[in-house]
Amino acid sequence: MSRLDSFIARMQAQRDCLNFLKPAIDSLPGPILEVGLGNGRTYDHLRELFPGRDIYVFERKVAAHPDCIPPDDRLFLGDADRTIEEAVRRLGPTAALIHTDLGTGDHDANVAMGRWLGPALDRLAASGSYVLANQSLEVARWQRLPEPPGVPKDRYFIYRVS
Repeated sequence: MSRLDSFIARMQAQRDCLNFLKPAIDSLPGPILEVGLGNGRTYDHLRELFPGRDIYVFERKVAAHPDCIPPDDRLFLGDADRTIEEAVRRLGPTAALIHTDLGTGDHDANVAMGRWLGPALDRLAASGSYVLANQSLEVARWQRLPEPPGVPKDRYFIYRVS
């Protein structure tokens, strides 16, 4: 599979998972967290899925299309380890959905990041909420759910927070 084909498959899986989770998220209180803005595609999709919902975004350095940049009061700007701590102080464990799509292309570095990222995000997740991640994250109170129909196994990871 080419890099382009892999990217397209990952984006389709991400979109299918978000669409699949929408009915469950609609019934939950709390904000949505987008960890990794990138060019803003997913943030834009989240705004379409959840109009009027508070969506907070975490990004090291904004490089998105101007139409896909959140307002300043919904943007945590800087390295994730620092900004997640800031969000814990500001928001607490209130998120209905956390979507994370962080990564470097270096498998070992991504695994190392996942070791601290899951527990850090857990501090923002409300009981009964969902986490959607581009990599496996190990958190004791998170139960992995099966992929929606049509999403290949281990392409994306869905968790329910107990």
